[in-house]
Amino acid sequence: MSSVSQEADLLISLIRESANTSVLTGAGVSVASGIPDFRSPGGLYSKVSPAIFEISAFMKDPAGYYKVAKERIHTMADAKPNATHILLVKLQKMGLIKTIITQNIDGLQQKAGAKEVVELHGTASLFDCMKCGKEFDRTELELVLQRTDVPKCSCGGLIKPRIVFFGEMLPEDAIEKAEEAAQNCNLFLAMGSSLMVYPAAQFPVIARSSGAKVAIINREETGLDYLADHLFRVELERFSCQVLNLLDEES
Repeated sequence: MSSVSQEADLLISLIRESANTSVLTGAGVSVASGIPDFRSPGGLYSKVSPAIFEISAFMKDPAGYYKVAKERIHTMADAKPNATHILLVKLQKMGLIKTIITQNIDGLQQKAGAKEVVELHGTASLFDCMKCGKEFDRTELELVLQRTDVPKCSCGGLIKPRIVFFGEMLPEDAIEKAEEAAQNCNLFLAMGSSLMVYPAAQFPVIARSSGAKVAIINREETGLDYLADHLFRVELERFSCQVLNLLDEES
């Protein structure tokens, strides 16, 4: 059995032994779907300034944000779920995991069929008028952007993507659900996350302090490797395919 197969077998054993498993997914999960992560070489931050995601910058220059968004961010609408998304859905349907907490705004986990997905940083699929609260979907916004660089509602209010910018508070209900999932699980999996951004990086800490085992699955080192009971330093797509194959063999 190859080392990847052995690690895949270990992960399955850990999940089966756990009565309650929670999962946190980061940008690395969606790389295989053609969506770049943020901090790795060649990631989004190597091409655009992180300042573009600051709420103060958006309010000052919304056209600047939407220019980048049209070119890079909202093209994720055409992305397809990859093996890791599919694996998590399979495990959820098998009753082996319940809550999936995600830092991603691409909606791919839901597109793959997952339930109980907690979106910490919002979604790039929906937009809201900051004045009257009217909701716009991606198609509606694209029509507006064909006419203007700064999308505005019929009431005159600025339209903002339903993502959490730097400088904004995370959705309170999402934080509460994520904390509850971390506190009540026996195993906490962190997949494809650098675990450098808080409060998301706090959830493995909460899980560990509540008595859960922590497993980190990531291609590169993370900010919480020291905390992990199990470290899987793997390429996620290949690893997830291996886990799926082993699960199929079992059935």
